[in-house]
Amino acid sequence: MHTAETIRHAVAEVEALRRESRDLPAIGAAVVRVKRLQARRFEGSYADLLACGPYAAAAGFFLQELYSDRDYAERDAQFARIAGAVEKLFPRDVADTAAALAQLHALTESLDHAIGRALATAGGDEAAAYVHAWKAVGRRPDRQRQLETVVAIGEEMTRLTRLPGLRLMLRMMRKPASAAGLGALQRFLETGFDTFAEVARQPGGAERFLATIREREGRLMETMFEADPVACGTELRRLLGQAP
Repeated sequence: MHTAETIRHAVAEVEALRRESRDLPAIGAAVVRVKRLQARRFEGSYADLLACGPYAAAAGFFLQELYSDRDYAERDAQFARIAGAVEKLFPRDVADTAAALAQLHALTESLDHAIGRALATAGGDEAAAYVHAWKAVGRRPDRQRQLETVVAIGEEMTRLTRLPGLRLMLRMMRKPASAAGLGALQRFLETGFDTFAEVARQPGGAERFLATIREREGRLMETMFEADPVACGTELRRLLGQAP
């Protein structure tokens, strides 16, 4: 599948899920609850990185672009429109990274909606209901693929920041992107590039940051799949900053 087709297919999958949320308001509300809880959980898991230090901007970028409850409909629509241009104008490795981002977004939305559907019928408090929904959905290989894709994209973006000329190319795209109504996508690309460039300036900095993501997310995933619901709920409440 070519890059443009991959991007358009991924965006179409996301739009189908959004349509379900519009048609079934109870599911839509549950998905919003899932995203908000996951954003708070991410803040708890990486409170030390978000607070200050060399990884604060990178952790903030992950929170805003991967774990936020923001509406990405505008950016996705722009991503679909520019899909052909990405394939034609950018080097192959940059285009491949854009396609991987689109596929990651589709996978993440699929998992969030699956949790949302299960959460809509789950009882108990917030943490207990989320744990029940997580275990009911399962999909461990997809969870592992999600994590590995996040890390792989981070590694590739780090590599791309070290290639001469790419930052200048992005800067030159600002006016054409704005004129074409692609401002949201342009901001996303520039922010991501600058964030990883800053981390990559420190010797081994990007590698340590991504290793931290892999270790903490992998540990939480193992807990959610392997531990009993009570232990899962306790750990989740800790990360959410809730009293036991």
